[in-house]
Amino acid sequence: MSDKRVYLYDTTLRDGAQTVGVDFTVADKAAIACALDALGIDYVEGGWPGANPTDDAFFADAPKLSRARFTAFGMTRRPGRSVENDPGVAALLDAAPAAVCMVGKTWDYHVEVALGIDHDENRRMIADSVAHAARSVAEVLFDAEHFFDGYKANPEFALDSVTAAHEAGARWIVLCDTNGGTLPHEIADIVAAVARKVPGTHLGIHCHNDTENAVANSLAAVHAGARHVQGTINGLGERCGNANLTAIIPNLVLKTDFETGVSRDGLAQLTRLSHMVDERLNREPPRQAAYVGQSAFAHKGGLHVSAVEKDPGTYEHIDPALVGNQRHIVVSDQSGRSNILARFREIGLELDPGHPKLSGLLDLIKRREFEGYAYDGAEASFEMLARRTLETVPEFYRLQSFRVLDERRWNARGELVTISEATVKVDVGDDHHMAVAEGNGPVNALDNALGKVLLPNYPELADMRLVDYKVRILTPTAGTGAVTRVLIESGDNTGARWSCVGLSTNIIDASYNALQDAIAYKLFRDGAQPL
Repeated sequence: MSDKRVYLYDTTLRDGAQTVGVDFTVADKAAIACALDALGIDYVEGGWPGANPTDDAFFADAPKLSRARFTAFGMTRRPGRSVENDPGVAALLDAAPAAVCMVGKTWDYHVEVALGIDHDENRRMIADSVAHAARSVAEVLFDAEHFFDGYKANPEFALDSVTAAHEAGARWIVLCDTNGGTLPHEIADIVAAVARKVPGTHLGIHCHNDTENAVANSLAAVHAGARHVQGTINGLGERCGNANLTAIIPNLVLKTDFETGVSRDGLAQLTRLSHMVDERLNREPPRQAAYVGQSAFAHKGGLHVSAVEKDPGTYEHIDPALVGNQRHIVVSDQSGRSNILARFREIGLELDPGHPKLSGLLDLIKRREFEGYAYDGAEASFEMLARRTLETVPEFYRLQSFRVLDERRWNARGELVTISEATVKVDVGDDHHMAVAEGNGPVNALDNALGKVLLPNYPELADMRLVDYKVRILTPTAGTGAVTRVLIESGDNTGARWSCVGLSTNIIDASYNALQDAIAYKLFRDGAQPL
């Protein structure tokens, strides 16, 4: 193992879920885990088995990762209980992850006041738990909770706690700045001191951002000897957030001689991944985020623009394309042609840079994104837009009209219910069809009505199902007349999943636009022939 190799551990699916306003679905967790795996992250933490129904469902049907180690999080055994009879430890190991991360106390104040136990019992709790887990999984990590506060208060106790985990077989000892109050120079000094007891090749860092230093603290720890970094995409996390991997990763890859599992090709997907996570959470991506923000390489008029056009390195510390971003000149947008061509190659569409329709497609994408479309989280809609513009997608059906009615009434059991009914008029080939269906909501009713027409003609749609549905208001000041963006995720029995986006001032119309793309994508991908 190279002394320069730094291992990346993502905690977005657990720490990120503690962000105010963030609530992952099982589908969100699966999509994000796979995207992190594709990026080149070494460990993807799925959550805390036994803590909530979402995490239990996620671990029960865990995604298959090709590179990352799927990791479960939990606590060391409870005081006064054997590790074999601790339900929390059992739930952690029963999830059958590739690795487990166990958190334990390393601040004497917490041990004495919160747990009410002596120091020796705390040491045994750590050692027993790590050794027990090491017999069941390939790797055990130990998160040393509040380590830096504990070290400042009682260095001997804090070091004794982490060496107990190391001696019991923990692959990584992760030093946690749990309340985010430590500054970079303190991190560097303390990590260097710990590295004299625990080798840096077994030492990790986990920082919170309460002083806006989480990224700097993480990098300081690496330079002081740590070779494992934990963080979240976009810095999600409780309070002020966790260390932001979308800044840490490019800093390590592009600014230092350290090695990571993220290749240059993987790094070029960073901006898309960042935006995809925010889109799934119905969050507006922060424009001024380092590396991945829309304004990270933006220049507005005057001397800066002139200098950038002559020498981009004057005001840009890296080539934006390295992280999948692009230069944005406010008064005269740059093309972003290379990014579009790269996305085409990902979907198997090889296009000559001189293709006569490329410029028009690029302008169309920019215009749509200005209107509110977001294609970073809707890859299938992007592919359908591109292929339709290049005239490579057949018309499988034509919708002449649809009508959706909602009725709110009392049923025979005296319950207040809302019934949705949709009517569609659809042409399939030369045949004209009309169908009516009910659903548990207007979108479901519309989907059911379309299915009555399309399923007999296109059996490829039989296993298609709705996986997730999200709505975002883009112009909240417009009140009930606001522009609405709908994101629909679909799946089928092959395990494939695809996302589509629709936009309209009418939520049903926006939903249909996304649903239409989802159907077309499924039929095109499966090689269906238009009637």
